[in-house]
Amino acid sequence: MTQQDHVRKIASIRPLARFLGISMRDLTVTVGPLILLTIAAIAAAYWFMRPAPPDTITITSGPAGSTFQLNAAKYAKILARSGVKLRILPSEGSLENLKRLNDPAYHVDVGFVQGGLTGGMNVDKLVSLGSVFHEPLALFYRGTAPINLLSELNGKRLAIGPEGSGTHALALILLKANGIEPGGATALLDLGGEDAAQALLGNKVDAALLMGDSATPPIMRTLLRTPGIRLLNFAQADAYARRFPYLSKLDLPMGAFDFGKNIPPQNINLIGPTVELVAREHLHPALSDMLIEAAREVHGGAKLLQRAGEFPAPLEHEFRISDDARRYYTSGKSFLYRSLPFWLASLVDRLLVVVVPIIVLLIPGLKLVPALYSWRIRSRIYKWYGILIALERSMLAQPTPEERQELLKRLDDIETEVNKMKMPLAYAEQFYVLRDHISFVRGRYANSAVGA
Repeated sequence: MTQQDHVRKIASIRPLARFLGISMRDLTVTVGPLILLTIAAIAAAYWFMRPAPPDTITITSGPAGSTFQLNAAKYAKILARSGVKLRILPSEGSLENLKRLNDPAYHVDVGFVQGGLTGGMNVDKLVSLGSVFHEPLALFYRGTAPINLLSELNGKRLAIGPEGSGTHALALILLKANGIEPGGATALLDLGGEDAAQALLGNKVDAALLMGDSATPPIMRTLLRTPGIRLLNFAQADAYARRFPYLSKLDLPMGAFDFGKNIPPQNINLIGPTVELVAREHLHPALSDMLIEAAREVHGGAKLLQRAGEFPAPLEHEFRISDDARRYYTSGKSFLYRSLPFWLASLVDRLLVVVVPIIVLLIPGLKLVPALYSWRIRSRIYKWYGILIALERSMLAQPTPEERQELLKRLDDIETEVNKMKMPLAYAEQFYVLRDHISFVRGRYANSAVGA
């Protein structure tokens, strides 16, 4: 094959290559914005939907051996079944729990908080997962004769719980309502739990106020069985419940602790707040569901002061019920976490965050890609038609010989640029029609020049 034949063969192949090739630049410009929009939608979904629940959360509970601490330990065992670790952080009780939850510097997610402690505190960033149990206030006192009013303890020595506990905070509120305040004739001692019980048994205090976050069941049983120590019957229980909305009147039946010895020997009126499971508002929905399920398993049965199924309950007091908790109480767990193991539901949940934007944006958008690509290719052809029409009009306007030469050069340039175009095979017909029209304009120009 001679060098000339080789050149002719290459020249014949180049147009075919131009026709068969699809311009990557055109394709990128067409599809690129759609892909970028889909990626942005996926990123936004990850940001707003928080798809991946953590496998470790922290609960601020209460003193060692308290009802709060014992319940937290039960929660931990239940959550461990699903592979979630519940880290238990001891505290002095409800008030310290509330302060920790409300302080961003503390790494806690959820905690037990009794009602009546906010006291004007801003708790907008906290939500309730529901009330989980009653927390009766038990006031034990020494005496041969029964008393019925808190005001009768004026001038006595009272153990009101350690500072930072819910017992201490509630005791100060109730004593103040009865005219008893710190610095007065009544000695208010910051003793709680075992220390308060031992002080009462050792005659170092005249009365002790105990609640679930500062007392254990063994302490309560010991005091109830000790001669000379009585449990206060709140004769004004109804009035306390109306005066303080977060308090409830609770009935302790006669013989509830011991039928044979009839302890207590009569029906006793108690008062107490409900304890809420309080969380920070960013708690993951899946973990919210798991915590409420744990609360239902731990607190849902019938007990001495509650009916079966009474707790947990979405009772809104000082904290708003979270949207996730409200949804759970209305319709239960989400489908994924109800039907699949926790780890698998979490994985599917994350995948859905990617799949949904692809289904909503990318798939419908890809259907438009051929039309957009076709429009882009045709627009490149139509651009030359606009230039060609303008040039033809100039040629027919009887230009001077110098202008004719310039117009002819411009026509040659147009033909050169058109021949350089990279055109997919599907648009070969339009490409050749454009070249025919260039030849048509050239012929019309030649005829007009001869006529001139």
